[in-house]
Amino acid sequence: MDGSSSVSAPGVDPRTILDRMGDGVFAVDADWQITYANEPARELLESAMADEALDDDGTVDGHYLWESIPEAVDTTFYDRYHEALESQEPVSFQEYYEPLGTWFDVRAFPSDSGLSVSLRDITEQRRLEQRRQESLEALQRLYAVSSDRDRSFGRKVDAILRIGTEYLDLDNGFLTRIEQGTQHVERSVAAHPKLEAGESCPLDEAYCKRTIELDHLLTVVNAADEGWEEDPAYDRFGLGSYIGGRVEIDGELYGTLCFADVDRREEAFTDTQRTFVELLTRWVSYELERQQARTQLRRERDRLEEFASVVSHDLRNPLQTATGRADLLAETVESDHVEPLRRSLSRMETLIEDLLTLAREGMKVEAVRSVDLADLAREAWETTDPDDARLAVGADRLRLRADESRLRQLLENLFRNSVEHGSTGSRPEADDSVEHTGPDVTVTVGALPEGRGFYVADDGPGIPEAERGKVFDPGYTTTESGTGFGLSIVSEIATAHGWTVSATDADGGGARFEVTGVDAVVE
Repeated sequence: MDGSSSVSAPGVDPRTILDRMGDGVFAVDADWQITYANEPARELLESAMADEALDDDGTVDGHYLWESIPEAVDTTFYDRYHEALESQEPVSFQEYYEPLGTWFDVRAFPSDSGLSVSLRDITEQRRLEQRRQESLEALQRLYAVSSDRDRSFGRKVDAILRIGTEYLDLDNGFLTRIEQGTQHVERSVAAHPKLEAGESCPLDEAYCKRTIELDHLLTVVNAADEGWEEDPAYDRFGLGSYIGGRVEIDGELYGTLCFADVDRREEAFTDTQRTFVELLTRWVSYELERQQARTQLRRERDRLEEFASVVSHDLRNPLQTATGRADLLAETVESDHVEPLRRSLSRMETLIEDLLTLAREGMKVEAVRSVDLADLAREAWETTDPDDARLAVGADRLRLRADESRLRQLLENLFRNSVEHGSTGSRPEADDSVEHTGPDVTVTVGALPEGRGFYVADDGPGIPEAERGKVFDPGYTTTESGTGFGLSIVSEIATAHGWTVSATDADGGGARFEVTGVDAVVE
């Protein structure tokens, strides 16, 4: 190319190129008279101009900007355009122009002779950004409600219904229970009198009839246009728009979660809005399943406790009688059978107590607070009747969050297990390695590294590897005097706290029980 070559293709008018642009481009002189506008800009300016300002031919060239569009005076557009012209520095901004209902991305470039302006319609972009922000805020509110432990299930449902109505811009949100051909409104945040909590109607006259027939959400944008006018549900409720889904418990229909309005919608529900409602239906289904499980568990525990009380009474009365008779027998005769009889009766008493503990306490954990493990271990040791056994505490700086009374019970049971099954004597053969061989055992309580938990160990014969997976099973014991429930209770207490207990070898021999997963602080 030589120096005389033009930067424009021969025969191509730059104005034609500008007219083909999607962005509006116009120019004004120093007096704010419009000197040029491409096709998109002409359409924008004409739609913004006062009717009396428009020429018969609809042209905008030669019109004075602020006289033709007086509604733009004292707006951001007015201020920023003047700023650019006075400073001779380009400006860019995004602003909503209310008369046109449009968001614009604006760039203004000044010169000595006037101002050139580029306008891009970003309304849809801003709408999408607003929707994303609204979705994010709704999800954040939903999380706050669902994780609030102080709210009842009913109050949580009311809160998420309110969130849903605000997010979807619908007047009514409600949870229904469908039973024997009838729709019952269980919870409601509704302006419609027939959708308030406590209302019911035949399922054939409800929108939910169609909802429960689908594996996905039912959505209605304009009921009149979508063939609902002849439906009994439309006649009864007159809802112009609707979105709802199935609520299930363990795969079985419970009801529906719905949002609706008497007015039709201007646009269809977005994918994000549909996903949000699906999320709500799944959360309600999950919470109802949890509620049902808790109710069933509570009933079973009540029956178990009632049974345990009856059994305790029916067993203890004859046991007390038998114990008294054994004492009288010991006073009147000398027999080698008396002491074994007493031991058997004592074992029965212990067995009853352990069974009652499992039945009444179970997985229950009451008030959880910070507990000093060393102090609690020493207190528990005093109540275990250790005889000549010894306690060594190496956890003087360990505190953990626990139910103090249940942790004490855990320690007492571990201590009794060590005293009853441990000995400083030589290790016996594997087949009788957990047999009681004497009280002269040292029991150690210590902290695990890195605050992982604590352990209780003894210097007795230990537990064979083959037996370690069984020692926590209810009723498992290798001794005639054992009930088989002591370590089972230990396991129950640990599980109730969210901990894990395991059996292994102690350093230098003996049994070692490690409790991990605790919320511990080593000071």
